[in-house]
Amino acid sequence: MDFASAAPSVVKSIKQRDLLNTWLRLYARHQVAPAIWEYQPARLEEELSDLIYYTVDNSTPTPRLTIQSEGTRISRAYGHTGKGILLEDYVGPRMAPFVMPIYHECIARGLPVYSVADVDDIYGRVVAYERLLLPFLTDDKVSHIIASVKTFCEDGGFEIKDLLRGNDAPPRPKLRTVIDRDLLHRAPGRIAAADVVEFADQSGPAVSAEIIELN
Repeated sequence: MDFASAAPSVVKSIKQRDLLNTWLRLYARHQVAPAIWEYQPARLEEELSDLIYYTVDNSTPTPRLTIQSEGTRISRAYGHTGKGILLEDYVGPRMAPFVMPIYHECIARGLPVYSVADVDDIYGRVVAYERLLLPFLTDDKVSHIIASVKTFCEDGGFEIKDLLRGNDAPPRPKLRTVIDRDLLHRAPGRIAAADVVEFADQSGPAVSAEIIELN
């Protein structure tokens, strides 16, 4: 499965961008994925229904992901809850070839992965399924992943119940990306680290100075 290189701007949802920006601020300190306990985005409670938390077992040749919690909307889309179940078993053999490579890419790269696929609800309406994966490290290995899932239908309303199990049509991938460009998130209104600014007065030559950001 091929993944394109992308900047954070590839993410469409404003709420997913907020989640990503919080991750990027932590990433920028040492340019590696943060630990899960450091990740505390604002208004997280508002997003819990669309989030799934996973632990990652790296002791096997192919990493194994176990669902630790999941949002109520995601449970409805899959038709049942999955806490404590391996992700591959939860999504089932029909969906696993479309789902598991996306998670494995996130683990292998240690970077956010964003994907979009079209799925059909039980009435045949086309729904865009937007998935953002955020990796977190323990002892230099990806030990946790948080998935944010958003659904959107251009026709307006759709039926989320059994969205990912309600028909035999497989997902139709539209976009698969690794977010590996422009990762140094800048908060609005700040001068970035190592930017050069110029000071001048009426009596002397301009003086250049480098701004060093202290964390």
